[in-house]
Amino acid sequence: MNQFFLKSKFSPSGDQPQAIEKIVDGFLNKKYKSQLLVGATGTGKTFTMSNIIQALNCKTLVLAHNKTLAAQLFSEFKEMFPENRVEYFVSAFDFYQPEAFLPKTNTYIEKEAQSNNDIEMLNLSTLNSLVERNDVIVVASVAAIYATSPPNDFFKNRVSYKKNQMIKMKQVQYELVNLNYQRNDIDVVHGKFSVKGDVLEIGPGYCDEFNFRISFFGDVIEDIAKIDPLTKKVIEKLDMIVLPGADLYLTNKDTLSESLNRIQKELEITHKDFLKQNKLIEAQRILERTTHDIESFKEFGYCSGIENYSRHLELRAQGQTPYTLFDYFDNDWLLIIDESHMMVPQIRGMYNTDRSRKETLVEYGFRLPSALDNRPLNFNEFLSKKDKVLYVSATPNDWEIDQSQNRVEQIIRPTGLVDPIIEIRKTTDQIIDVENELRKQIAKKARTFITVMTIRLAEELTEYLRGKSIKVAYLHNELKTIERYKILNNLRKGIYDVVVGINLLREGLDVPEVSLVLILDADKPGFFRSEKSLIQIIGRASRNVEGKVIMYADNITQAMEAAIEETNRRRKIQIEFNKTHNIIPKTIIKPIALDLSRNDINVDIDALISKNKKSKEKTEKTIAKLKQEMLAAAKNQEYERAAYIRDIILELKSNQT
Repeated sequence: MNQFFLKSKFSPSGDQPQAIEKIVDGFLNKKYKSQLLVGATGTGKTFTMSNIIQALNCKTLVLAHNKTLAAQLFSEFKEMFPENRVEYFVSAFDFYQPEAFLPKTNTYIEKEAQSNNDIEMLNLSTLNSLVERNDVIVVASVAAIYATSPPNDFFKNRVSYKKNQMIKMKQVQYELVNLNYQRNDIDVVHGKFSVKGDVLEIGPGYCDEFNFRISFFGDVIEDIAKIDPLTKKVIEKLDMIVLPGADLYLTNKDTLSESLNRIQKELEITHKDFLKQNKLIEAQRILERTTHDIESFKEFGYCSGIENYSRHLELRAQGQTPYTLFDYFDNDWLLIIDESHMMVPQIRGMYNTDRSRKETLVEYGFRLPSALDNRPLNFNEFLSKKDKVLYVSATPNDWEIDQSQNRVEQIIRPTGLVDPIIEIRKTTDQIIDVENELRKQIAKKARTFITVMTIRLAEELTEYLRGKSIKVAYLHNELKTIERYKILNNLRKGIYDVVVGINLLREGLDVPEVSLVLILDADKPGFFRSEKSLIQIIGRASRNVEGKVIMYADNITQAMEAAIEETNRRRKIQIEFNKTHNIIPKTIIKPIALDLSRNDINVDIDALISKNKKSKEKTEKTIAKLKQEMLAAAKNQEYERAAYIRDIILELKSNQT
């Protein structure tokens, strides 16, 4: 399929139609290469992006600054483009401790990682889709700028089989093993295959939803079918299949000998340099470690830390840009950077952080200098990779504004909701005033967010309000998603009337029951009271028809003035639009997710771990059940709940014996 088909019961409304038209026209008529969509909270930026993707009809990469947001976007795009390929590409590690050396304490930290097989499979599926189809949307984290398998190698590391093809079954098995597939005649999951008589069953490395079954008659492929992995029922008869490798990164066996010669030569040069500098420990260390890795390559075609030799394995020149996900996109493609005010600085900072750590490893003989070329893209390389780029943010940085040749605003919400009223009050007796405001909120069964500047003040205010019989909870950055989910859900249900926190800006804090946001110390300098942060905080009250924000300050700072001016500007436009079109704003109605305990799943993590610890089989069954719940929650757009269940799964996995 080469055409994107957007399926939704909604049509573009509010500011969405004009935003879509302007951005699509700018790209299609080649007026602009870089555009900026400034969308206020709740205006439906994702739906606008989807319509733009359909209109441009080209491969699209959407970057998100964390896995949670990426998962949310992935789920939304997958629902809106059911007939197209929507892929998810993030770091495949649930836990990752990079290799490092601390000279001051002479401490070497070995790389420690806990891979997630499901994510590895999704990443492999992403590359496979990009080389096979044009109607592909990839939602990715910053993992997109890190090195991956070269496109040519990935394309070559594929095998195809046709019905009526003459080929020996042993030859097929040999080809599968070369692609890192492992034989397992008991359980054929992704990356495995079984042989039973004249029938070969293969679990493709990129998918666990189906297997392939190849039936032989002598040395001829008699039948090919896609089958259900559990029931073995035939889903579809096929004339041909194409299988990529079982893993994301495979050693190119055709060039391995040349690669090892390059590694050996670099080792000899590096070893001599250390001896010349009288660094005998470093010389011995690099000799032993690299020699061991070379022997592993010769024996197994692989070694621990294989990524550090990627320059030689790919026969790249020193300093040459590594291959990344970007190299799988054609000349005509769209890059969308969501929440660009967070994503762009993250991309900019990755290269230097990685470089600093590896330079220390090289200096002390833990790695060859070529390990420095196993790296993320630097910022200039990243910029050189893009074709058409759309920056999306409610609060873009100056850099995105300067880079964009066209700026499009999306201020009008389809719901008719307007930005909240903002009021400034003096800090004199502010805690008493806060209590009075909360009493009014409680009387009308409305919810409140309070944001403060310090942990101490947050804790003291929480204790004070509890002493006044106000149902309050404290939300801080040390809470896991599990606890955070429970607090926010309990706020929505009325178990709490107010939540106090330092940073209430994170995505996912869209609680329509919150009609009041109180900002203490609004005039204090710092990130949490910058113009952009204040606009984000104000946005927390924009999903309720009675939305209001009270800032407690003795002075009006430049940041406050700018945030208030921008909010009032948007509010005026929104009110005029509603009057012109006779729109009556209504509070967003969003279902409250059920507690997990009401679905017969134990939410007491410690009890759950203790109960399952002695039985691996019980743990696996529990994890399988939780995965089903997680996927169901994501499908229903209950992202906090999905993240909650995900954290339970991770805790169970980490405590398996």
